[in-house]
Amino acid sequence: MPEHPFDAAVSLEPLGEGLFRGHTSERYWNFVGPFGGITAATALNGILRCPERIGDPLSLTANFMAPIQAGPFTVRTRPVRTNRSTQHWSVEILQEDRPVLGALAVFAERRDTWGLREATPPEARPYLECKPFKAPLEIKWPGMYEMRYARGRFGVENPDSLTHCWIADAPRRALDHASLTAICDAFFPRIFLRRSRLAPIATVSLNIYFHVDAGALAKEGTGPVLCAAKAQVFNKGYYDQEGQVWGADGVLLASTHQIAWYKD
Repeated sequence: MPEHPFDAAVSLEPLGEGLFRGHTSERYWNFVGPFGGITAATALNGILRCPERIGDPLSLTANFMAPIQAGPFTVRTRPVRTNRSTQHWSVEILQEDRPVLGALAVFAERRDTWGLREATPPEARPYLECKPFKAPLEIKWPGMYEMRYARGRFGVENPDSLTHCWIADAPRRALDHASLTAICDAFFPRIFLRRSRLAPIATVSLNIYFHVDAGALAKEGTGPVLCAAKAQVFNKGYYDQEGQVWGADGVLLASTHQIAWYKD
């Protein structure tokens, strides 16, 4: 079976201890560089490829330092500290020996404990009642996802920035932590929901908190996930975005926050 485009995009060639070589993917191209979600997923994949890694991702903070140019790049990973139940990692993506992304990640071995979920999924229209969405943009990465909006309209002045959207890889692919990372950045910029005209934007910092382990993610299969996202403040060239990714049976898979730059 041919390799899925997502796996090809985040694939890494080992170069030595903690070092990998990757290459940008045209299929996941944004306006001036790779889609930020695929870059963050590649950084996480660098840790997932390390033999000394323990457990599953608990959190990821990715800071986008500079535009990534089309072509090869290097991923440099380093375990910073390993405790009894958590492991802390530093990751960099470099081009021409200069960092273009820096990330910190925490991995953990989850244990059976008392648990409680206070968060509840949004009341959204079912997947099959929503029409497939095609972004009216000259960029490629949205075509790598099937999106169906249940709330909010792209490119018009909505009364608020809250959207509900069903998202799945296209073609379908079983969900794992790398693909979940990319989906956590697949929400269209909130400013595109509040204004009818497009503006240059760029993610500055992306934070993801994973709420399930690999076993729970495997149960999600290839089905679509329900994503809810909204902004709180647009001010002096920056805005925030918070989101949730819900799986089957109302399971919260991840929550995410980011700060983004925009030009008026």
